[in-house]
Amino acid sequence: MSKIMPLEQAVRENLRDGDTVAFEGFTHLIPHAAGHEAIRQGFKDLTLIRMTPDIIYDQMIGMGMAKKVIFSYAGNPGVGLLRRMRDAIENQYPRAIETVEHSHAAMANAYAAGAAGLPCAVFRGYKGADLPKVNPDIKSITCPYTGEELATVPAHNPDVAFIHAQKANEKGDVLIEGIVGVQKEVALAAKKVVVTVEEIVPDFAGMHPNLTILPHWTVTAIAKVKGGAHPSYTHGYYARDNAAYLAWNEISADRELFAKWMDENVLNATPEAFAERVKGL
Repeated sequence: MSKIMPLEQAVRENLRDGDTVAFEGFTHLIPHAAGHEAIRQGFKDLTLIRMTPDIIYDQMIGMGMAKKVIFSYAGNPGVGLLRRMRDAIENQYPRAIETVEHSHAAMANAYAAGAAGLPCAVFRGYKGADLPKVNPDIKSITCPYTGEELATVPAHNPDVAFIHAQKANEKGDVLIEGIVGVQKEVALAAKKVVVTVEEIVPDFAGMHPNLTILPHWTVTAIAKVKGGAHPSYTHGYYARDNAAYLAWNEISADRELFAKWMDENVLNATPEAFAERVKGL
């Protein structure tokens, strides 16, 4: 049963040092505000899971929070590299991290397997690819019915999943519109689920029932955070802040500039300052 609470409380009560955690969102609805709150609370030794980790994971890695990253494609979308992640991999700064790389298909199937309570995902994939040579978690099995060789990877079952959505109702049901990505699967695969939303409404009267992606009994905590996906976008509420992604390329390239930006915009950012930054969204 979901509980509505402030974001600070939702993160503090549900995330622990050493957890395996997924901050998921595909193209839009990326839970930046939740990630920033986790950074402020100083969690460490996290295993981060994500399809297409972008600048929120770059920030978490740059702050030394991650010991391991399980991912498919790491980059600043439309711009280039994740420079803090690269620094950690190449120079062990601010700490060494273990990386486990998959394809998008493998990640999506691993979440679906976790949501279904299965130990692994089985799918067609990695034909002619070299990733199995560097990722021992990628194995193959022979279909007992057709004889076809299929790929398999372990299921994802995060300790905590964080996602962003457009709306929750007072009962705790969560509504997502636009690109759904794997938000539903990661939530059902996780032990605990924290959702940030743009608004909380009394009910979903008049809306199509299929828009309720997560019923209240699948959600642990809900926090209202207007602009909680910024600088990614939230369909129907605000556009992607392309300038922020471009600026991150320069900010993240320099260790001192990165530290200064994080200090000013995350570590010492007040709720009032955040509200001001997203006021025009």
